[in-house]
Amino acid sequence: MIFDDRFSVAPMMEWTDLHCRYFFRLISKYTVLYTEMITADAIIFGPRQKLLTFNREELPCILQLGGSNPQSLAKAAKYGEDYGYSQINLNIGCPSNRVQNGSFGACLMKEPCLVADCIKSIQDNCQIPVTIKCRIGVDQMDEEQGLDDFVDIVSKESVNIFIIHARKAILNGLSPKQNREIPPLNYNRVASLKKRRPDLKIVINGGITTIRDGLELLQKYDFDGFMIGREAYKNPYILTSVDKDVFNKNKETKTRYEVAMEMADYIDNFMKHEEGSVHSITRHILGLYNSLPGAKYWRQELSENARFSKNGDILRFATENIEKFINKKNSVLV
Repeated sequence: MIFDDRFSVAPMMEWTDLHCRYFFRLISKYTVLYTEMITADAIIFGPRQKLLTFNREELPCILQLGGSNPQSLAKAAKYGEDYGYSQINLNIGCPSNRVQNGSFGACLMKEPCLVADCIKSIQDNCQIPVTIKCRIGVDQMDEEQGLDDFVDIVSKESVNIFIIHARKAILNGLSPKQNREIPPLNYNRVASLKKRRPDLKIVINGGITTIRDGLELLQKYDFDGFMIGREAYKNPYILTSVDKDVFNKNKETKTRYEVAMEMADYIDNFMKHEEGSVHSITRHILGLYNSLPGAKYWRQELSENARFSKNGDILRFATENIEKFINKKNSVLV
């Protein structure tokens, strides 16, 4: 599947599940979406259908895998290909303690030959492209020579797309949250890699909070794409500008009300055919009305009552109320 990957929403543990991705797709037709990181062993030995099932509307959608065993990764990737994912992405960037203990994630930047073996094994088993998400370095690794060596070794296995978070990962002493904030951003380091390896597609990640900021980075450093993570989750309506401003597509922007009503229909359909809770869906959309009058009460309504709901009516009710509140506020201002 060929698609434009100039903009994507980052894979985020416990956040970017199929409900979240469907919600994002309602707002932006062309944004590239990622699954949460799923370990290879979870796919092989766990509830595979639950982990890999997704809505076709989510495409292009990329399966992010975690692991360091070449054979296991190849097997898990093949399952992902069979389920219809657009690409496979190998997580070499996550700094969590759980990841270190399982010998995958950012700690694998210290083992580029093993990563190359994993990539080769996946590619021998799959036809869809394989990409890498990494940091500019880890712990005491020299972020100049270390990053160059890592990319040069891994790219020999025909990997030509690297999504790079422009921070080091400090595995000893910093929590995952601190690793997203404390290590300084170094876009210049990623830019020098792009300049040295113009044959590679480099997607920049880390510290980007607006679509305009991302586009400015592309123009300034000649990156091939940019990725936004938590800001897209907390303020999802920023995605409304993506299709026009990033992908140059003339697409009518949906209002927040329209997005919410479509999500309510999605909830109705999901609850009729699948096991789950309304809360497991609505928890992902709480940022839709961020910064608008009544947003706090909209979130409160969904947070407190979605657990007891059996369909999308709670979302319809909360949305009708906030729209009335916003319209009333606007009429007073006029």
